[in-house]
Amino acid sequence: MSAPVLVINSGSSSIKYQLVDGETLEASTSGVIERIGQSESILTHKHAGEKHQTTTRLADHAAGLEAMVAVFEEHGTPLSGAGLIAVAHRVVHGGERFVQPVVVDDEVEQAIEELAALAPLHNPANLEGIQVARKLFPKLPQVAVFDTAFHATMPERAHLYAVPRAWREEHGVRRYGFHGTSHAYVSRKAAELLGKSPKEVNVIVAHLGNGASVSAVERGRSIDTSMGLTPLEGLVMGTRSGDIDPAIVFHMHRRTGASFADLDAALNKESGMLALTGQIDMRVVEAAARSGDRSAQIALEIYCYRIRKYIGSYIAALGGADAIAFTAGVGENSPEVRAGALGSLVALGVHLDEAANAAGGPVISTPQSPITVMVIPTNEEGEIASQTAALLRS
Repeated sequence: MSAPVLVINSGSSSIKYQLVDGETLEASTSGVIERIGQSESILTHKHAGEKHQTTTRLADHAAGLEAMVAVFEEHGTPLSGAGLIAVAHRVVHGGERFVQPVVVDDEVEQAIEELAALAPLHNPANLEGIQVARKLFPKLPQVAVFDTAFHATMPERAHLYAVPRAWREEHGVRRYGFHGTSHAYVSRKAAELLGKSPKEVNVIVAHLGNGASVSAVERGRSIDTSMGLTPLEGLVMGTRSGDIDPAIVFHMHRRTGASFADLDAALNKESGMLALTGQIDMRVVEAAARSGDRSAQIALEIYCYRIRKYIGSYIAALGGADAIAFTAGVGENSPEVRAGALGSLVALGVHLDEAANAAGGPVISTPQSPITVMVIPTNEEGEIASQTAALLRS
């Protein structure tokens, strides 16, 4: 590896990691530590095509990262001899302050902690991973890469909400957008598939996983995206509602007496496909729909309809698109969702090749289609490593 970067994605009870070359974006080793703080934690480590899994108790993130270092020693290249140039961390919310990757110091740590008000489910866990890694790797630069940063180029017409000025100026209420590393990577790869520079094309990216978002990328710059102040806005997702009338929150508070914390949890963790079907795995939902389950069929219609509305509106916002790129778990693996999401967009220049779609692409539109439709595997860790390497070079 010419620029080895250890990429860490720290969640509330999990740590995902990859050893990635910041130049080639190739990963030599990856792993995930799950159920941190529970009676049994599971560490799954992949290196050179082999998977190694252990079960133990890891009380906290410090124990988790120490276990990660140990498994590198046992299977693969020890991190002490990997020639690491940095440890890079995914941080969900950078607010208006962080629009580029940044080397972490005490001041940056404090700012990430303050931004937890905008991402209470994510930033605290991201910060804990950073704090532990700074102690574990004291001689290496720690770099924070923010999910929101790619969307910092949105114009005011896209990111301003029509809410009281004090909300915007004193409390940071605006559209930020998320999945930025994925949208950046995939929009750039789409331009490559077209044989053009990112500055020459307009691309719509549909990142469809358990969390899902669509972005409009105009000549390499994000000009709009479906997620907002938080990841709750936009598409129907695995457990998130996506767009709803905000007054529903107050209606349910008045009707049931539910606290706002309970309503927040309901919209983020108990809604979406889970609420419509009882499932979050799209493969299970699709199988149920094929077997005639009406609730699954309706849920898929809703899911695809919402994607289709956003794609159509972004074609208009861009004044025309050169490409639509599907990515992430559902986007990459579900021909049914892709076909459903594009179903009535023929009038806007989308002509789907059914055979190519069933085969998974990379190009799934007909040669005559004015808009090229693609399936592009995302590489968020590679993008984080690449941005980290670029920051340190500068």
